[in-house]
Amino acid sequence: MSRRVRLLVFLLSGAGVAVLFTLAAVRLPDFGGTWHPYGERTLPNAIRRHTPNVISSINFDQRAFDTLGEELILMAAALAAVVILRTVRAEQEDAAGAHAYGPAEVSDALRITGYLLLPVIMVTGVYVVAHGYISPGGGFQGGVVLGSAIHLIYLAGDYPALARIRPIPMFESGEAVAAGVFVLLALAFAGQVKAMNAAVGLEVGCALVLVLAKFFEQALLVRKDA
Repeated sequence: MSRRVRLLVFLLSGAGVAVLFTLAAVRLPDFGGTWHPYGERTLPNAIRRHTPNVISSINFDQRAFDTLGEELILMAAALAAVVILRTVRAEQEDAAGAHAYGPAEVSDALRITGYLLLPVIMVTGVYVVAHGYISPGGGFQGGVVLGSAIHLIYLAGDYPALARIRPIPMFESGEAVAAGVFVLLALAFAGQVKAMNAAVGLEVGCALVLVLAKFFEQALLVRKDA
């Protein structure tokens, strides 16, 4: 595609976005007014579906297709990062002839802190996911907490210890299964806020573990001659 064609596509896309933005802005309710069409629709729907948290009702029920798009974007980004970093790692391994992974070079204080914080953060992540339909939290935040907590094992031990409890194929399968479950729930059912929230937590957690795992492999790769 030539530069002129790319510029034309950009201008047409920008013009379309500008038109949509203008149409949306002119129909906004007056500031401080009593007419709130979005709230008048979302609040009764959340109450009718017996969802304790209106935010979760909007994210996982009333706009489940939007959340589905966000899930697929996250999944695609994680897979792209894994594929690219895996290719780079293979090239480095070929250049080095062999590879190994160094231990965690941390102080005893940091190692002890990792041991102490690991169970606390894991429980916190599970709590955030499990109560996402009650409070403005849920699968996205809880999944990030769980995916990050697993890597405290590296600080508390070493890379082999982390690798033993973090089998990459299992997390790849978990991400795919969670994304598939969310798609089915979004297409076939309504009001399944708890189940959809749990699926989001699993998908986000697995995606973060996969991405961090590949970055760890890049950072800790040690050449044989070194």
